[in-house]
Amino acid sequence: MFDWLIVGAGFAGSVLAERIASQRGERVLLIDKRPHIAGNAYDRYDQAGLLIHQYGPHIFHTNSKAIFDYLSKFTRWRPYEHRVLAEVDGMLLPIPINLDTVNRLFGLNLDSEGLAAWFEARAEKRSEIRTSEDVVVSAVGRELYEKFFRGYTKKQWGVEPSALDKSVTARVPTRTDRDDRYFSDAYQFMPEGGYTRMFERMLDHSNIKIMLQTRFSEIKGQIPFRRLIYTGPIDEFFQFRYGRLPYRSLRFEHVTINERRHQPVAVVNYPQTQAYTRVTEYKHLTGQQHEKTSLTFEYPCDTGDPYYPVPRAENMELYKRYERLAIAQKDVWFVGRLATYRYYNMDQVVGQALSTFRRINQEIEGSGAGDFNPPVAAE
Repeated sequence: MFDWLIVGAGFAGSVLAERIASQRGERVLLIDKRPHIAGNAYDRYDQAGLLIHQYGPHIFHTNSKAIFDYLSKFTRWRPYEHRVLAEVDGMLLPIPINLDTVNRLFGLNLDSEGLAAWFEARAEKRSEIRTSEDVVVSAVGRELYEKFFRGYTKKQWGVEPSALDKSVTARVPTRTDRDDRYFSDAYQFMPEGGYTRMFERMLDHSNIKIMLQTRFSEIKGQIPFRRLIYTGPIDEFFQFRYGRLPYRSLRFEHVTINERRHQPVAVVNYPQTQAYTRVTEYKHLTGQQHEKTSLTFEYPCDTGDPYYPVPRAENMELYKRYERLAIAQKDVWFVGRLATYRYYNMDQVVGQALSTFRRINQEIEGSGAGDFNPPVAAE
């Protein structure tokens, strides 16, 4: 008899497995349908000996010291500030859009004050910001929206940005200075040795048993457990009672080439050309020295593993119906991107898992769990 069954060995499931095993001293069975731990953050060495991310680039960044300190128990860090270029009109330009982006694209010589006025003159004001298109055109105007956002977003999601919730493009800032970092968080690092190694350390506990290539449906009713944490798709848990929730998937093409360095930054976006959305070169992320380099080409698609909940009003309404079923479940906790049908960064999933652990302690013990005080979710 296990005290807990945890479905999914990504960030949400693994953090909760570690906390329950080490802080509550209870036995955990952690399962995953894939042949590896670490979920979408899984990285591995390819045939050339280059460390790559199996499911596309995962860049760790957070403003939460508590979340950073928690993960630091299981890894050392390599400082890394992520930079992205977009191929627009035959040029590689910084994204998020900044002072250099506009000056180089249009042959201008604006300063920060001048760029702010330039944006203001072109912005299409909206009485209400509802869609991803609204976010961009109201900030920088239609021309930059068409060049940098519309094509990329349509490829990524399979629909026009005007049909997507504002949250999709609100994640990408616009700057009037020359800051070309993709993120501005206080903590920007990559795990030294990779994500998989970090997960291995996190799950290295005598109270945790791991079963891979194992589906929840295969062992439900076969292996006894007292409580359940579920991090998979919430509609699948309820056997698609109200229909399937829409997800966007990705197809990855990994290639290794005989070059020391292929592109000037880790990620190059392609909003105007190509069927793929972006190309990642991992040596920028890992700092690895090698005669060859490995790249990943990303092709968004509708079929395959669920990666991104599609943020549209009708989808959220459907999710709410499943959420009501979830709330009614006894001794079951739903955690993570797929189980709560929201897009989370890695640090936000860790924060949600730690907050769930605190809630578990409160619900089971009634008055908390002694001296453990995990941080609130970074949502």
